[in-house]
Amino acid sequence: MPIYEYESKEDGEVIELMRPMKDADALVVDPKGKGRTFCRKMSVFGVSGTASSATSFGTSSGTSAAPAHIHSSGCGCGRPRGSCGN
Repeated sequence: MPIYEYESKEDGEVIELMRPMKDADALVVDPKGKGRTFCRKMSVFGVSGTASSATSFGTSSGTSAAPAHIHSSGCGCGRPRGSCGN
């Protein structure tokens, strides 16, 4: 079940609620009982990882246009080492 962020129109307080997607825009009851109105915010999230997964399909970060294939246990193509010809 997704977590949604809602912002109070009156004071800007942001709350998070876990609810079904079908209820994403349903009325939010003020958790503090102040009668405030909450609207769903556009939420973003970040993902971190290693650079090898990002560069295995592209080119190296330098000026060279050579592919930056990195073979460790497998290539970015998903095939075992050496089977893609790189």
